Amino acid sequence: MPRNSRLPSMSAQTSRLAGYKRPCRTVTVRSITRQATHGIVTLGALRLRCALGRSGMRVLKREGDGATPSGRFEVRRLLFRRDRGRPPFSGLQTAQLRQSDGWCDAPSDPNYNRPVRHPYCASAEHMWREDHLYDLVLVLGHNDRPRQRGRGSAIFVHLARADYAPTAGCIALTRGDFCRLLAGLRPGARFDIQ
Repeated sequence: MPRNSRLPSMSAQTSRLAGYKRPCRTVTVRSITRQATHGIVTLGALRLRCALGRSGMRVLKREGDGATPSGRFEVRRLLFRRDRGRPPFSGLQTAQLRQSDGWCDAPSDPNYNRPVRHPYCASAEHMWREDHLYDLVLVLGHNDRPRQRGRGSAIFVHLARADYAPTAGCIALTRGDFCRLLAGLRPGARFDIQ
């Protein structure tokens, strides 16, 4: 190899494999209708099928309504289960899930829409699941700065069921598509859910 030649960085290699020249900042999520439980995730030229909330999309999200919230939400971080495989390459802030991890979904609790540890005194989703849905999770900045009681909690991008069954309000992708999408994201990335 010539002395002055340089190998491309890992992020450049990963992005090229995923179908784009450099990481992007905006991911678009669209459904066919507001009531649709399936949609398309777009990042540059990449188009991926996804599952949406069982109630479709809503601008005015409420806790427990089963809707995917419409709006623009920053990606806060990537969570992963190390016991289910190595995390895919990512330039995002990354944290490993633990068995005691939870996410508070009790609107009256001071930790509403925040991570908590189980056992927890109020209602809180378990992030460590028997199924594979939360093996990889992108935490979206929905209703977190500032938090408003009852406006929805635990809105994530996570892994889909085999049949793309509707979610409780999250966006779900196959593992392969999740990794392809992740390769194209960089810090400051946002999801524009329409």
